[in-house]
Amino acid sequence: MFRLIQDLARIYSPRSPKPFVEPNTALSRTLNENLHYLRSAFHNSADLTIREIRPSGHGAAVISIDNMIDKQVLAEGILTPLLSWKFVGEPERFLQTICEKILCTADTAVLSSFEQVESAIMSGSAVILMDGCREGLSIGIQGYASRSISEPESDVVQRGSKEGFVEALRVNMTLIRRRLKTPQLTFETMTIGETGKTEVALCYLTHAVSPQILETLRDRLKKADLKTVLAAGYLVPFLEEKKDFSFFSSVGISERPDTVCGKLTEGRIAVLVDGVPSALIVPYLFAEYFQTLDDYSNRAYFATFTRFLKYAAFLISILLPGLFTALCTFDPEMFPSLLLNKIAGSIAATPLSITAETILILFVYEIMREAGLRMPQPLGYAVSIVGGLVVGDTAVNAGLIGAPTLMVVAVTAISTYVIPDLYAPSCLLRFIFTLAGGIFGIWGIAALISIVLINLCAKSSFGVPFTSPLTPFSAYAFRDVIVRAGWKILSKNTAKIQDLPGAEGEQHEG
Repeated sequence: MFRLIQDLARIYSPRSPKPFVEPNTALSRTLNENLHYLRSAFHNSADLTIREIRPSGHGAAVISIDNMIDKQVLAEGILTPLLSWKFVGEPERFLQTICEKILCTADTAVLSSFEQVESAIMSGSAVILMDGCREGLSIGIQGYASRSISEPESDVVQRGSKEGFVEALRVNMTLIRRRLKTPQLTFETMTIGETGKTEVALCYLTHAVSPQILETLRDRLKKADLKTVLAAGYLVPFLEEKKDFSFFSSVGISERPDTVCGKLTEGRIAVLVDGVPSALIVPYLFAEYFQTLDDYSNRAYFATFTRFLKYAAFLISILLPGLFTALCTFDPEMFPSLLLNKIAGSIAATPLSITAETILILFVYEIMREAGLRMPQPLGYAVSIVGGLVVGDTAVNAGLIGAPTLMVVAVTAISTYVIPDLYAPSCLLRFIFTLAGGIFGIWGIAALISIVLINLCAKSSFGVPFTSPLTPFSAYAFRDVIVRAGWKILSKNTAKIQDLPGAEGEQHEG
């Protein structure tokens, strides 16, 4: 037991993350030594392609990764010009001539270390190494297969673009550039992960971004102690505040380029990850969970109405089961007489208490949802049919669960999907509120609401209060929170993130 406590303390004890430092091993003048090093570094991997050639009698090699390059461009744009060019001189001069006169490709870079060569070929470039030269030449001829641009499945809009981010980082950068045709749009790349060496791009508008927030974001990404980044969620814990004990995330995520462009104009920063079809957005506020692109495509009065629906649906998704169990257990007189008779008859006909019954149905629903989400689509329909029959009609007729309780859980489940980005906190909070309502009644729910509100008000995202512009209140920014003003008002001047009260930005964490 003592050893278990020691292990847990060691695992969860805070430690200062150490940024990954890229080693720097210089290339050799001898081509055979360079090729031997690369073959050893890749352990003679089957996809490492080394084509040795002798242009103008000089020893050279073109190195690439199979299926990461365009083979037609390699043959017609690199090998053919190299082998047909006649050159007499030193190898260093030949490499410069290749770059300036022989090749017509725009994406070229001079490499001086083995680490740069490895990173280039694994990113889809071809590298030329010359015998007698300590430098190599990287040529971008990426040709790996990627998914075509399509509408994102988890962020669907009725009116708006049908384009969504894909896995290729450069394509995602282009989708943003097409919508913001300004030289103030800046992309800043860095590499994260000791093993994966994933390329990450920071996207921001230079005239709108806060320099303090930008510097803090750079520092946090450099301190991300990760081996590899396979999803955007890997970076979220490193971007949130230290000791952030909250169900709600202060880092937004979106699969839509148009949504990201709207955030950039407000002074936000987008983090694009190579291989991930979504973008992280910082800073991110609680009110933005209830905003969608359709709100700005519809009339202001209808957008305001849908905002009220979203806030109401969020409250229903976390509070309705708890309030139902609290009233049934401690304050049944608050129900109307006719409804109270129905509920009392239902409770009397079932073997479980109302609290246990509600938690059981919520738990079964989560099992069904997870099964339908992970199973193949044809089997997912079968799960829905079985769940509707078993949990619905059969369970009620058998007297295992009550119809009022089932109705409450069904309304709660539907309300949760109105704000899909808040599903995870809503799922856990409704279990907690249900337990509190069943044990302590209305007073327990009131105490939990106070704790949640205090937690939200104390939370910040890169120095910006998470509940802005509600607390601290800003009448100027409030025009697009609960009530959405018309475009004639919104277009006068875009509210930037640093204009909110208390949004001075964090100091750089050195």
